[in-house]
Amino acid sequence: KVYDWFEERLEIQAIADDITSKYVPPHVNIFYCLGGITLTCFLVQVATGFAMTFYYRPTVTEAFASVQYIMTEVNFGWLIRSVHRWSASMMVLMMILHVFRVYLTGGFKKPRELTWVTGVILAVLTASFGVTGYSLPWDQIGYWAVKIVTGVPEAIPVIGSPLVELLRGSASVGQSTLTRFYSLHTFVLPLLTAVFMLMHFPMIRKQGISGPL
Repeated sequence: KVYDWFEERLEIQAIADDITSKYVPPHVNIFYCLGGITLTCFLVQVATGFAMTFYYRPTVTEAFASVQYIMTEVNFGWLIRSVHRWSASMMVLMMILHVFRVYLTGGFKKPRELTWVTGVILAVLTASFGVTGYSLPWDQIGYWAVKIVTGVPEAIPVIGSPLVELLRGSASVGQSTLTRFYSLHTFVLPLLTAVFMLMHFPMIRKQGISGPL
């Protein structure tokens, strides 16, 4: 009766039939699953990252110690962080392979131009997750990675120095920089990723899987 009540109002069965009855072309192989694997890695990232926000402290004096606390004191903290770290690497790798697969099979051609554009934007966001997340432990590697990355725009004439200061929050790398990167990693980038996924996946579903070259 409970199911019937929801079915009458939401048409759950029709939605399930639409999802499960989608035609899959015969040329599709495991390489066409790379996008789905990337999505799975992203969901793992969200779950494990959310769990770590309860213990992580985004300050230059406490960030490293809080990561050590997660690894040594929190129940299964070492597992959560390890899964987060390795699934992040897997997500970047799968995204790169997915982009290459789509390009090599002509998935960017008409009428899938917008699907390709949103996919490339998602790839850039994925790389940005890696850069911002790398800095959060605030160890020597993280600190110097941030310093190098944020210093790249300085070579741009006129606007280079203002861009560097915008990224760092000040003239030098410090607390403002960590705060910015933490905000980007935990709020801005996930929000943008969700928005572009909501654009990307419906277009794939509408247009279907591209055929072989």
